[in-house]
Amino acid sequence: MNQRLAQKQRLKILPQQIQLLNFFHLNTLELEQRIQQEIEENPLLEDQKNEFEPLVEKYNKDSVKDYQDYEEFVYDDIPDYKLEYNNYLHNDKIPERPITSGFDYRIWVKEQYKVGCVDEKEIELAEFIIDSLNEHGIMEQGVLELAEDISFKHNKWVEPEDIAFVLQKIQQLEPIGVGATSIRECLLIQLSRFNAKRPDVKMAKRLLENHFTDLHNRNVDKIKSHLKIDDEELKIVLQLIASLKMKPVCEQEDAVNVNQNILPDFIVIQNGDEVEVQLYRNRSESLNINTSWKQIAENTTQVTTDKSALQYLKNKLQSAQWFVNAVQQREGTMLKIMRCIVQLQYDYFITGNINLLKPMILKNIAEIVGVDISTVSRITCNKYAETPFGLILLKDLFTEGIANEKGLVISNKVIQSAIEDVIENEDKHNPYTDQQLVNILSQKGFSVARRTVAKYREQLQIPVSHVRGLWA
Repeated sequence: MNQRLAQKQRLKILPQQIQLLNFFHLNTLELEQRIQQEIEENPLLEDQKNEFEPLVEKYNKDSVKDYQDYEEFVYDDIPDYKLEYNNYLHNDKIPERPITSGFDYRIWVKEQYKVGCVDEKEIELAEFIIDSLNEHGIMEQGVLELAEDISFKHNKWVEPEDIAFVLQKIQQLEPIGVGATSIRECLLIQLSRFNAKRPDVKMAKRLLENHFTDLHNRNVDKIKSHLKIDDEELKIVLQLIASLKMKPVCEQEDAVNVNQNILPDFIVIQNGDEVEVQLYRNRSESLNINTSWKQIAENTTQVTTDKSALQYLKNKLQSAQWFVNAVQQREGTMLKIMRCIVQLQYDYFITGNINLLKPMILKNIAEIVGVDISTVSRITCNKYAETPFGLILLKDLFTEGIANEKGLVISNKVIQSAIEDVIENEDKHNPYTDQQLVNILSQKGFSVARRTVAKYREQLQIPVSHVRGLWA
């Protein structure tokens, strides 16, 4: 038995603060589902927008009135062809564009996982991980970051080891390579499906596992020396690697069709020289607390003496008040952050030219608005803005800065856009090396190192020159 005196600092987050952070992370569709769920569970909370929807049908001249009898409805002056046409498609409900059925690979992967697993908690964890994959089936987040996101959403801590275990099982499903954390891992997963006794497969695995950096840097002599192969054998190995898919899921529709299925969170309107920001849906104006139920909850002693009923009404009233305040605080914070972003990126929102995008990080917005960096991260995560020049992801606006030859700090998005343009217009049978890209960018006024060009090329998921030459 002994006593020990120690001083420790602990950071405790209240459950309501965690729920508020989760509110900031929700997009427009997720918030709408959360509101509907809360309205069903809380009788004191109501949505005023539902009260005005029946008025449309009430004053619609084509709708049947309650006081009309059968003869008044049948023997009228409406031509028969109008009635026959309305049986198929109403004039007010003609779709603006053809309705197409899209394919989501995530649904297919989830169904495969459910076949081989019966643990509901593991399935729930796997569905969250699958939904976190990007459109190409690549996991861009780290295991620790993914564990924190799941813990915040479900209000319970999830170990990173559990995430890694489930992610490894997902990587065994179809399409081949799904769940890979990088292009290198995607290629290795595909090679694992080949016959392991083949010499070219063995050599390709050794090349990707031990000399992937040398492959990107085109250190051919070093690769041949370590693997102890000649030019002909190296060519066979590179042809095998070139036959693999760089992405588990290929794009199935162009960007226009994708943008039509995304519901934006902000609307940016250009009014002359001014740029205005609005929310796509302002839900705080329609949400309120039922007045009659509120009076009953505040005067519970005059209604009933049942302690459980009194406590139930008080809890529901507090929950409804907190929910309305949370929605209001979310929308107010969203507008402040978005207006600050528009103010810093004014030239970009006026013209839509990516070359006018200025360097901006989360810390810049947090200091101006006066909130924490994590709040800015959750507000801008998975949020889209409808602009005069198209739909943009807010996360794409946050970039680091690089000084050009004139000393001006420009966004790395400008460098990446320039690299894409140069590679797109290159000779496909004689592609540019990274050093040649450095020289071309230098002529355009961008002074960057070769390793920087290689890093941006990898972020754009563009292979090295000799691999592009094999694909030509």
